Amino acid sequence: MEQESLILDGGQLTGPQVTAVARKGIRVEIGENATALMLSARETVESRIKSGSPTYGINTGFGALSTTSISHEKLDELQMNILRSHAAGVGDPLDGEIVRGMMLLLAASLCRGYSGARPIVAETIVQMLNAGVTPQIPSRGSVGASGDLAPLAHLALVLCGEGSATLGEKEMPGKAAMAAAGITPIVPVEKEGLALINGTHLMASIAAIALGDIALICEVAVIATAMSIDAAKATSEFLDNRIHEARGQGGQITVAASIREHLRGSTILTSHSENDPRVQDPYSFRCSPQVLGASIEAIARVTGTISAELGAVTDNPLVFPNDNEILSGGNFHGMPLAISMDELRIALCHIAGIADRRLEWILSARDLHNDLPAFMACNPGLESGLMIVQYTTAACCAELRTLSMPASVSNISTSAGIEDYNSMGATAALMLRQSIKLCRSVIACEILVGCDALDHHRPLRSGDGVEKMHAKVREVVPERNCDRSPSDDIAAIETLIS
Repeated sequence: MEQESLILDGGQLTGPQVTAVARKGIRVEIGENATALMLSARETVESRIKSGSPTYGINTGFGALSTTSISHEKLDELQMNILRSHAAGVGDPLDGEIVRGMMLLLAASLCRGYSGARPIVAETIVQMLNAGVTPQIPSRGSVGASGDLAPLAHLALVLCGEGSATLGEKEMPGKAAMAAAGITPIVPVEKEGLALINGTHLMASIAAIALGDIALICEVAVIATAMSIDAAKATSEFLDNRIHEARGQGGQITVAASIREHLRGSTILTSHSENDPRVQDPYSFRCSPQVLGASIEAIARVTGTISAELGAVTDNPLVFPNDNEILSGGNFHGMPLAISMDELRIALCHIAGIADRRLEWILSARDLHNDLPAFMACNPGLESGLMIVQYTTAACCAELRTLSMPASVSNISTSAGIEDYNSMGATAALMLRQSIKLCRSVIACEILVGCDALDHHRPLRSGDGVEKMHAKVREVVPERNCDRSPSDDIAAIETLIS
């Protein structure tokens, strides 16, 4: 079957499109409209060059050196120098999918025709994507304003036949990777070096991929909540729609309805519907619609901000061919994304935190009415069962709390004070990436414990939605009848979630 293609034609990208390209599920092409837009903007840049008027990024230095005029014969050298000098990143390399997302967003931004780059620049980036040439980019170095300068400079060096890259699984010099893929590196001309590194493409790549991962986590977290309700033989009274309509919070109403649906048909619920001395369940059960609903509302709230960035031009200066103008501004500033990703990490902290509390309640044997052995051990005392699984979730939640500290409030000035208020959006993004992994692990642990509890309650059965999840888990995690390492079981459920 022929692989589907994504055509960049100057329009909006979506999160699923970015993720599909990032994970090598789709080819990329450049449309005729995008080529026309880029050519039109390029004409405006060339006209400005001929006029000799001082224009940032074309015939001046950069940052605090912007008052330095550059002679006409040095303009191409200026563009290559900014790429080399700005490739100052440190730390472990970014995951390949993040880099591919950056490449797509950069090419799409150039295709919108406000950057003044020649079509060959975007076309070469697309060739790299389709051939699997992925620049090696150190993960640290961006302050989230003036663009993700250092990471994008490392990307652009490979585009120009320098730096380091991977082709397939093999790491090699960028020049060798381009040659092996049959791609001719570009030589950047006036404005193009700056256009390649001014942009929020690192931040936006991580944010776009994160939204898809978080959507899966939220879906499974709701199922895990329903599973824990039956695992603990909790009541479903608190899910009554009248309670949630009385408050009017949309996320809460949606989550309660979803949990009710997953529990539909449960014989565990009916088995203790009468003569149960427990009047109310702990908050982690009873308030789960309120907590999960608030978290999901927060995620929905910032999704619009991130989606807008996938159709944005975050270069500087911007070229407006219809008005024959080139204007300096600050679209490269990452604050919209930084604040959004700070909020996403807080939401994930609560999704994981309340799951840990439910899991701990189930394992603790403090509730004498749910008929579960301590720590779900087959032979408590001789065996410890899943005792340490809760230690793992506690550790993950502790780290999630630390990661929930907002990065966007910690400004550090750069470039001799000219760039004096930065977003730290790249920091927020890298922290979000880690938070997603930790939250996924916690939800996987809750499902592991819930499945064992459901096995203990047999022949009673949970609701249809919960039982479907239980069946999927049992395809990759066998029923436990003695102590064994839970680590591989948790990893298998994490893979199932993702």
